[in-house]
Formats: sequence, structure tokens, C-alpha cells
Amino acid sequence: MAGYPKILHTEEAMRDGLQIEDATIPVDAKIRLLDALSETGLKEIAIGSFASPKWTPQMACIEELIQKFRPRPGVRYTYSAFNDRGRQMAKSYTPPLSERMREYGLSFTMCDVFTQRNVNRTQTQERANWPKQIERARAAGISDGGIALSAAWGSNWVGEFSLAQRMRALDEMVQVWADVGMKVTRIGFADAMSWCMPDQVAEQFAAVKERWPSINDFNLHLHNGRGMALTSTYAALKVLDSGDTLRLQSSIGGMAGCPYCGNGRAASMMATEDLMHMLEEMGINTGVDLYKLVEVAWLAEEIVGHPLFGFVSKAGPRPRYNRLYAMDMPRIETLEEAKHFLKGPAAYAGATSPWKEPIRSYQRAEAPLEVSQMQATGTTGKKV
Repeated sequence: MAGYPKILHTEEAMRDGLQIEDATIPVDAKIRLLDALSETGLKEIAIGSFASPKWTPQMACIEELIQKFRPRPGVRYTYSAFNDRGRQMAKSYTPPLSERMREYGLSFTMCDVFTQRNVNRTQTQERANWPKQIERARAAGISDGGIALSAAWGSNWVGEFSLAQRMRALDEMVQVWADVGMKVTRIGFADAMSWCMPDQVAEQFAAVKERWPSINDFNLHLHNGRGMALTSTYAALKVLDSGDTLRLQSSIGGMAGCPYCGNGRAASMMATEDLMHMLEEMGINTGVDLYKLVEVAWLAEEIVGHPLFGFVSKAGPRPRYNRLYAMDMPRIETLEEAKHFLKGPAAYAGATSPWKEPIRSYQRAEAPLEVSQMQATGTTGKKV
């Protein structure tokens, strides 16, 4: 088949993002952020984790948040839960929460050090939990199997993992499902320690498609501590096709991190506004409003009290139609001045303007045309 895979996206700012930020951020500010995210056109938002406040104090307010935020019809609100107690708490808030399909699968962490640091269990204990996971899947009426690797491409404590190592771990989980007569159709890769590289992601996806043709549902949870998450996502898009589903996670502004991976906030994620901009420019309709996403990224920076990591929130989407820049605008130097793409001329008020005469060009009309006029005259470009 040709074409790109179906994209299913989850926004992670409320979970992966806030879990690494100041625990004293008021719950009202978090609700404000969640409600703003809900208005951007995003289809699925992770609202937080049901985790011990002792280890993740940022999530201590999750029940209050669920009780007070404004669920928007058509948006799925998901969560993370790491034990039976957490899953039971989540169930009591469903709806507005939605059940997560990926909970009904087998998972394995390639790094024994990281799994102990992150979820307080060894690889041996992870394997021992597999029969229980299969029982839960059957009880929920799940008819096919799911498998997932964490720390898939490498670890800050034990180094890089090879394709052969990953395939052996995956094959072990596939066999466990086969032993109970269930075919695996879902697979996931998580990379909290930012070891992904685009060539290795492409190699891995191609190997899965060749070895297990039944798998057509892929999940990619990449962190961006070394700047490779978006390019690795692009590599995955080029390997998969229209018969596949690709589930992606990102965070507004790139706000994210893991307190147990050794990189803290530096782990980050690809920024949601950057991911959506790339998908739109590739012709993949996301249904989101990029300019609203940018405004939410600015709001997130205000709430956490420091700059975030995204690019589109700073330079804006590629301008088209009536969003093309004014030709004789002044010199733009600062990040605040660069916000003119959304704030207008007020963003660069007082900036130096060396032009003695207004700039005009044969390549551009004197005044930007309306979108309908541009389309009627065949001007290239598309609405963002």
C-alpha cells in the first residue's frame, strides 16, 4: 500500500510534562492549561498519572483536576496507572476518563537499571507479571495481543541496545501470546532516555513489518533530549503505509522529562506544535489549530515559569496567504519581537526600521490577498 499511516496522537503536557515541573504549581493553573489544550482540536489528552505522591508529588492533585476541568465532547482524556490501586482509582473517574487500549499488553524494559529506578521492579518481575496482563486482557474482551519495549534504543546506565537484542525481547513476548492462542497486532516503543536515532527507528519498524505481518498498530513514545525525536518520527512515517496506524505522543512546548532517567527536564519531548506543523506540511490533516497550539505553548511557559523547547511557538508556522509578513517591517531580533506572527505589529513596536521607502516587490501584491482570492488566482500554498 502507498501513503502515510493513520495518525493517532496523545498530548502529554499534563502528564509527562508537569511531572517534571515544580510540584507547587497551583491546581487552578493546571486546569487552565488542560482546558486550553482541549480547545485546540487535539483528539486525545493524557491528564496525568495515578501515582504515589511520595514519588511523583506533581500528580497529587489529579483527582481534584479531574473533578474541576471542563471535558470537551469529542476529546479522549487518558491517564497512566502503574498498579491495581491506580487503575481502580482511574476506573472511578471513567468517564470523563477513557480506557487505554495499551494497558492490555505485555511490556519489557531493555534496561534492568532503569526499570528498577522508574517503576521499582526488575526485568524478572516484569516477566513474572505477563500472565496477569494476559488475564486482564481476556477479562476485558481483548482478542489480540500487544507488546511493548521501554528504553528501546539504549540506556544511560548500560549503553546501546542492538536490533538483535530488541527482536529477541519482542519474540519472547510474541511467543507468550501465541501460547494462549492470540495473535499480536499491536507494538510499542518507548524511549525515555532519548537514545532514538532515525535510521535505527526505521530499521526497527521495517524489521517488525517483515517478521510479524499481523502487526499493523505501532506506538512511538520518544523523548527529545538529544534532538532526534521529530526526525525519528519522520523516519517511522516513511516506513509505515496507509494500512498501518501510528500512535504518537508529544507535549506542548516539548515540556517533559523523567526524574529517573538522569536527564530531568532536559529529556523533553518533541513539541506538539512542531509535530503538528510537520504533519500538516506533509499533507497529513491533523484537525488542530496551529495558532491556538502556539498560544497554549506560551501559556504553558507562563505557568511553569521558564522557556520551553518548541520551535514553531517561537518562529510561528510557515506563513501563508494573509499571514505573510509585512514587507517593510522593522528589524526583528528578540524572541518577543518574533511573536509578531500572532501578536501583530505591537510585538515589534519601537524596533529599528532602516527602510527609507516602503518595500515593494513584483512577487507580492501591495497588500496580502484574502484566502479566497489567493485560491481563486491559483497562488501556491495552503492554509495552516
